[in-house]
Formats: sequence, structure tokens, C-alpha cells
Amino acid sequence: MRLSDRLNAARGQEEPARPEAPAPAPKPLPAAPAKETQPPDALSALKQRASEALFEQIGNRLNDPNLGEEELLAYAREELARIIEAEQVPLSSAERQRLVGQISDDALGYGPLQRLLEDPTVSEIMVNGPEQIFVEQRGKVKLSDAQFKSEVHLRRVIEKIVSRVGRRIDESSPLVDARLADGSRVNAVIPPLAVNGSALTIRKFAADPLRVQDLVRFGSLSPEMAQLLDACVKAHLNILVSGGTGTGKTTLLNVLSSFIPPDERIITIEDAVELQLQQEHVVRLESRPANIEGRGEITIRDLLKNSLRMRPDRIVVGECRGGEALDMLQAMNTGHDGSLSTIHANSPRDAISRLETLVLMAGMDLPLRAVREQIASAVDLIVQLTRLRDGSRRVTHVTEVQGMEGEVVTLQDAFVFDYSAGVDANGRFLGKPVSTGVRPRFTERFADLGIVLPPQVFGTVADRPRGR
Repeated sequence: MRLSDRLNAARGQEEPARPEAPAPAPKPLPAAPAKETQPPDALSALKQRASEALFEQIGNRLNDPNLGEEELLAYAREELARIIEAEQVPLSSAERQRLVGQISDDALGYGPLQRLLEDPTVSEIMVNGPEQIFVEQRGKVKLSDAQFKSEVHLRRVIEKIVSRVGRRIDESSPLVDARLADGSRVNAVIPPLAVNGSALTIRKFAADPLRVQDLVRFGSLSPEMAQLLDACVKAHLNILVSGGTGTGKTTLLNVLSSFIPPDERIITIEDAVELQLQQEHVVRLESRPANIEGRGEITIRDLLKNSLRMRPDRIVVGECRGGEALDMLQAMNTGHDGSLSTIHANSPRDAISRLETLVLMAGMDLPLRAVREQIASAVDLIVQLTRLRDGSRRVTHVTEVQGMEGEVVTLQDAFVFDYSAGVDANGRFLGKPVSTGVRPRFTERFADLGIVLPPQVFGTVADRPRGR
């Protein structure tokens, strides 16, 4: 959405200034009196007048096709500074700068969220009603000093975000998944579902997607583990990335997809587009909710079925969370090797159990053994992510799906996380992923495909961790 569209959408929707209690009279000080500043109610009124004047001044430029986004933004800020100067209200330099920033954020951006979105150290923003905004910085969650003026102000920002991607949110559809222009994931829930005021969660993504070297540097992966995953993707193994909320599944899925050769056709399927694939031959599909009449919904299952007619070399499903798991397994078992997806689970064994549950949600009434046989035949590798107590995100298991033994899907760890090293003085885990010394059966494929994997990748039996 152009800036002009956002300004037009905001025109006439500014919230009336909220009356506040007058500030208490300052106590007399022996030193010279401080410079007079404006009370809160005067500043609110000034913000309201400046916002209205801004739209009057730049209205004729909003729809100028020859004016770029950056030019319009710069012009709007210049006009805003001039309007405030013309008000001749006694303001300190800091107050004037803060006022211009607040009005710019409200009119041109996302209000109090704007500076958090621009802060590269903030990875997640969690709004619990208008007066509570939590942020995640460097793996730790803390309360921000930012606030919305009211529930109306928060709702206006939410509507601005979701309308940009053609979604809607109202009392009849009170929750929505959306995204920002940079690909950041957005989830919003409004009353009556959100009892204490609208809730908004934004999972930010770095402007430059993380690469495998970054994950190795952070300690999330070991170099040997990265070599194995690279070979597995190139060998067209079907890989499932498992982990809890906020463990970095999408980030790792991006890294795994970077190993796909550039001459292959990739179809990505997501609820809200998040993946940042770097290859050229990529088709990105996004599901669509029903319209206000309850029609027009396009589900992940619909997109997955359609993708099979699009001649894919790879199918990447952002997340399996329903009956589409059955369609994905069938695709994996019918010649579409090399598929990638994520699933919410706390261990590789739990990932198998959850996949069974999701397949049963497809409503096909399949016997459990048939479901497990499908899983054992389709999935080759499970990569387990865990968020540790120190806030770091680590790959704690790389597990081969070997097949069936009786009624059970058999698994074999190739890498596990060694917790035995303890923590340092700052509480950070000193452990690292290590090889179990077991060479997975699927490595027999590598030689047939000309993929060379150094023997030392799997280490020796002596490298096995000493326990948690």
C-alpha cells in the first residue's frame, strides 16, 4: 500500500484528544524556574490540530503518481514541522522533535509500534491491550514503555495492518493472520474474543535473512550438522522441522531451502507469506479466508492439491497444522521428494504423534497403522529445535525416520544436544550438538547422487553425550 493510501485511510479518523487530569502544581525550587512546558491536554490538542492541518496541506499530493513514497514521506514531515512552528506554542527542542515523531508515527506509520518495528534488536512485539506492549530483545521478553492512547487507537492500527493484505477484522471475524510489507508475521485478536482489549503479535524478520553460517556462529547448528542437512536437501530427502512456538522453525526452514539447487522449481504454500527464499524459480502461494458472506475460502489443502498440477520440483509448506498433513504425505509418497515443512512439537517422537493426529483430522477414517506406514514411508528426517532457558535457540536433535517395527515408527538420532557442559556465569548453556556416532541409512543415497559427505561428520562413538 502506498503512503498516499495510508494517509487517505487515516484522514478523518484521528481520535479526539483525550482529556487528562491537569498536572499538579510544581513545588517551588530554590534554583531558577524551569522553562515553561505545555501541559498534557494542551499537547493533545496541538497534536490534533497539527494532524488535521497536515492532511489539508498535503491532500493535493496524496494521489500524485509521479511522487515516490520516500519523497511524499519527506514532504509530509517537512510540512508537519512547519505547521507546528506556525502554531507558536512554546515548546522545547526535545518536545518539538518528540511531537513531530509521534504525529508522523500515527499518520504515516503504526503509532507507538513504529519505533519498535524500526529497532533491529526487537525480534517480537506483543500487545496485550492498549496499555501493555511487551517486546522480545536478544531472547528475553520485557515490558516496553510504549503505549496506545486507547482501544480505538489500537484498533485503528490493527485495521491499517490487515487491510494492506486484503484481510478484514471485525466483530464477525475477530481474529486474523496477516503480514507487514517486510514479511513480518502478524496475528490480531479483538473483542469479544480478547477480553482485556485487542491483542496484537508481530514476529519480525530481519531485512537480510539468516544464512547457515549465521546459525553456526550463533551455536544453533554445528558445522558437521550443517554439512549433513545440506547433503540431505540436495539428495531430495523429505524433511520435517519440529519445535515449539518461537523456536525459529521458519528461520531454519529458510536456511534449509537455501540448499535447494537454483535450477529447481519451488512451490511455497503458507497461511501468511513469511518464507524468504533466495532462488529465482519460486512460486509463492498464500491461503485466503472466507469473505463476509462466508464464501471464497482457499485453504492450505486446496493450494497443496493444486500445487501438484504446477510441475513442482520441491513443495515447501510453511506449517502443517491440519488435514493438509495427509495431502503432504501423499505428495511425498508419489514422487515429490525433497519436500520441506514445519510442525509444532517438543521432540521428534512427539512430532510423529502430532503428524498422526493431523492426518486423522483430514476425515478419511484411516486405520492408525496405515497412517503410521504413510509417515514412515514419507518422512526421512526430523530436525528438532528447542528454545533453552537462556533464550538461545538450538537444534537439539537430527533424527532419521527408519521405518516401522511392529506398530511403532522407529527413529534413530544422528545428532543430539549435549547438555553436560552446564552453563557459564551469565546463565548461557555451554553445550553443543554432537554426533551419536551412528551413520543414517539414507546416506547410502548420497553416493548414487554424487554427493560427498566427509566421514568425520558423524564422529565416533566416543563423542556421544554423557547425558543431560
